[in-house]
Amino acid sequence: MLCGVPRATNENVLVGYETADDAGVYRVSTDLALVQTVDFFTPIVDDPYTFGAIAAANSLSDVYAMGGRPMSALSLVCYPGKGDLDVLRAILTGGAEKMREAGCAILGGHSVNDDEIKFGYSVTGAVHPLRVWPNSGARAGDALVFTKAIGTGVITTALKRGFASDEHLAAAVASMLMLNRAAAEVLEGETVHGCTDITGFGLLGHARELANGSGVTLEIQADAVPLLPGAMEYARAQAKPGGLRNNKEYAGSDVEIAAGLDADLVDLLYDPQTSGGLLVSLPEAAAIRFLARFDGARCIGRVAPRSEKAIRVQ
Repeated sequence: MLCGVPRATNENVLVGYETADDAGVYRVSTDLALVQTVDFFTPIVDDPYTFGAIAAANSLSDVYAMGGRPMSALSLVCYPGKGDLDVLRAILTGGAEKMREAGCAILGGHSVNDDEIKFGYSVTGAVHPLRVWPNSGARAGDALVFTKAIGTGVITTALKRGFASDEHLAAAVASMLMLNRAAAEVLEGETVHGCTDITGFGLLGHARELANGSGVTLEIQADAVPLLPGAMEYARAQAKPGGLRNNKEYAGSDVEIAAGLDADLVDLLYDPQTSGGLLVSLPEAAAIRFLARFDGARCIGRVAPRSEKAIRVQ
């Protein structure tokens, strides 16, 4: 759709929408650039406070993925005019407290009378213009590191269908509530060539954008990708969200799957994530240091010279 939209050239735009990056970056001065992003969605859990907090963590994630520090936010609310205001207050409170955890000030926002609840934020952050982490800088020979487990899509779908266990849901919620702040702070001292957060397009969808933006091929070891408790169980039970199928249709033609891989495991690699982890391309030595310093991160593959496909899953 954007191909036909007129685009004004501006030398201060360091990252625009051309490479499908996580956020835009605009240079203000020689040592300051703004990172700008927006994200909102419908409830994915039943508890309104938790939904608000997850929506905030998800919105903040794009800033961390660019190497930035969140500074301010504007809330976006769609809510029924005759809806329960206590529920709305809980959503706003959950979001506000997660923003406070991130040190990000809420300056205001906008609300719309809508029968379908939606909530999120537009977030502005700061980054040094020379220390931006785009999704277009991955280099052959880099290691691929991932900071969270996947499976929030199938688990929340199982919740909607009434058969997600409390234990599995709790693990998914804890993952979605965890800010990518700590991972980004540990990465600050390392050479990061490319970075993206894994959200709605799933691991393979966002990895494809990283590969195509960088002109490389990403080799991903399927069995090295961490899974949330219950994720495989729900994938086998066909609790697969529509977004998973859309992601597979969108990115699948650019993905080479090794023979013999478990089909449900491969499907999980397309599972749409909410507030997912960071996928980072960095030199092997830097990856080893990061893995030693950040608990839960895993090396899930490597960056290779460009071949026919953007992704090879092995």
